[in-house]
Amino acid sequence: MGLLEGKRGIVMGVANDHSIAWGIAKKLSEQGADLCFTYQGETLLRRIRPLAESINNNFFIECDVLNSDSIKNTFSQIKDKWQSIDFVLHSIAFSDKNELKGKYINSTRENFSNTMLISCFSFTEIAREAYPLMTNGGSMVTLTYDGSQRAVPNYNVMGVAKAALESSVRYLAADLGEYGIRVNSLSAGVMKTLAMAGISGGKDMMKWSEKNSLMKRNITLDEVGNSGLYLLSDLSSGVTGETHYVDCGYNKVGVPREI
Repeated sequence: MGLLEGKRGIVMGVANDHSIAWGIAKKLSEQGADLCFTYQGETLLRRIRPLAESINNNFFIECDVLNSDSIKNTFSQIKDKWQSIDFVLHSIAFSDKNELKGKYINSTRENFSNTMLISCFSFTEIAREAYPLMTNGGSMVTLTYDGSQRAVPNYNVMGVAKAALESSVRYLAADLGEYGIRVNSLSAGVMKTLAMAGISGGKDMMKWSEKNSLMKRNITLDEVGNSGLYLLSDLSSGVTGETHYVDCGYNKVGVPREI
């Protein structure tokens, strides 16, 4: 029996086989979970369908988090098929890549609003639709990054959105704790993902992290997957409102030993 045998949940935000959400989804499946994957557009569906089917999951729902009705429809379809769910993994973020370079002060009003809506508020809206289906309690996890706490070159408005997301986690944890639902964020270190590719200087960030993390290396997708499994399973039954770092200790570094 796996840790998640008989459990069901939704995975939102897989883009390809390098996605953090995919690393977590594989671990969830290995432990017996049934998964529903959401996608936006046929291009993404063509990418994720073979991945999902490789772990014997074929439940897909199109969801556009810019559209409230689309989010509501997603959870209506889940209710029709499963009646209830046990966990939610939210790995959705977006910002205009032209604003993920240069200075934050040059952020535009339009992209700021769009980034906050997609990367932050979507988690709150998803939680609002998901929690009535979590009749036996459960876990919600969203993905964040250390740029929420420290100024990271070129991360800009995304760092502001992630800070707001982490604050949302605490408020959602307070709102949903009485229902036995835990809400946490997972802060992964830098690694080769589609999101990292969109940030100017991403390769240099990876080299810097590898050199200066406490473990002198970067994390692997398997390691992030294991941390996601911990937060989404009963292994973390007493943990809520937290940001869990998996970054080989990089977030604990002040001044590097060698400059």
